[in-house]
Amino acid sequence: MFEELSQEQWLIIATVIAIIILTAIVLYRRYKQQVAPNKTVAESNIKTQSAQAEEPTSYPRLPLGEKRIIPEKEHRIPRQRLDDNAMKVVYRLHDAGYDCFLVGGCIRDILLGQKPKDFDVATSAHPEQAVELFHRGRLIGRRFKLLHVRFGRELIEVATFRAGHDSEDNDDGEQGRQSASGMILRDNVYGNIEEDALRRDFTVNALYYCARDYSIYDFANGYPDLQQRIIRMIGEPAQRYREDPVRMLRAARFAAKLNFDIEPATAAPIHELSPLLGRIAPARLFDEALKLLQSGYGAAAYRQMQRFDLFRYLFPLTQEILDNPEWPTPILIQHVLKNTDRRLEQGKSVTPAFMFAALLWYPLYQRYLEILDEDDLPPLQALHEAANQVLSAQVKATAIPRRFSAPMREIWELQLRLPRHQGRKADQLMAHPRFRAAYDLILLRESAGEDLDGLGHWWTEYQKGNEVQRRELNTDIAADEQPRKRRRRRRKPSSKPNE
Repeated sequence: MFEELSQEQWLIIATVIAIIILTAIVLYRRYKQQVAPNKTVAESNIKTQSAQAEEPTSYPRLPLGEKRIIPEKEHRIPRQRLDDNAMKVVYRLHDAGYDCFLVGGCIRDILLGQKPKDFDVATSAHPEQAVELFHRGRLIGRRFKLLHVRFGRELIEVATFRAGHDSEDNDDGEQGRQSASGMILRDNVYGNIEEDALRRDFTVNALYYCARDYSIYDFANGYPDLQQRIIRMIGEPAQRYREDPVRMLRAARFAAKLNFDIEPATAAPIHELSPLLGRIAPARLFDEALKLLQSGYGAAAYRQMQRFDLFRYLFPLTQEILDNPEWPTPILIQHVLKNTDRRLEQGKSVTPAFMFAALLWYPLYQRYLEILDEDDLPPLQALHEAANQVLSAQVKATAIPRRFSAPMREIWELQLRLPRHQGRKADQLMAHPRFRAAYDLILLRESAGEDLDGLGHWWTEYQKGNEVQRRELNTDIAADEQPRKRRRRRRKPSSKPNE
């Protein structure tokens, strides 16, 4: 059969075989490139060192503001790790003649082998210039004007290079404003990349990725600090904290998230200046609380906040009750935050309603018992009044949107109703939309050392049991429906509390 093939046919067969081989090589190389991003930069360094027997490049500290360029062959960020939509934004701005960089946490996290939560862009284009380039772009913010470019569910944030507040006013009249204490009230003074780098908070957040030559620009010694795992403020720390007191919370957050040390000069002013957090809008502190406690490193962030006495400015009522030996508040907080971290690690959902309900439980319960002693109210009514008072005090520190405060009230109410589970009540309680959250809080309270007469175990068995087993559990429970309290009411209520 092969003898009958002509020379042209043999040439076609050889060409097809060559194409197949080349395709296989290309696919194999692409596969290797896709696997490579899963390796950390440290792993890449180890491989290079073993192959070349070289030590990783050590970078000396340069004068602040002096540009250091780290080429791609040294930082070894795989281009596949860069977000496609963020790069579309960068290239669109480049094509329009503007300087543009990926900046901040995304570059920091990739260098550490972590997956960035989002990608931010910094550009020389003013917001009004940049928004014209994107039909899905929208300008937001007054204190800090930004461009948001939406790609489906993904949002790319684009910021214009900012300058310090001693710079001259912009041509369009926008300028920065500071309060008498030095707090930044408006930050729309535009500048160049060098000025933008020096007005950022920490050195490791001031790294710029250039898409033209794939190098990293460093104006603040962020790259050597990243190598040494240090959180260091850019500029004079006390002044920078006065400009924006939230930077104290950010220092604690990054130290917890990255497992870095806070440089001594950066840490030194925090205790003294922490009261400045009382001037921050409650809505902004609510957002910071979620970043600190619901991002997968809440337990470590809590330890950092306690180290610098920052927790009291987010949860003042909880801080007040921490030293009360009557309640196992410190243990409950640790268990709640570790449980939240574990759920996030497992890819499970978490809600601010549960975290706030748990962290405020003992302040609420203590006030509830005080109201029972002071006023002639049924238990649930006393609980509702305690909830009103606790929430009114808490929102002065951190705002709590109603979509979270309403479920918090239900979780708290179920802490009184779950002990009353005879007959059909158990099935009715299990059908409550907040049952699972309330049950989890019962378990956490027991794990913290609170004696609830085995309530958590009873509900665990009831949920697992069949109809016969559930009837047996209902037969075995104590006849007294009232929840155990540290202090009993002076007289019994005239009506049932759950009606």
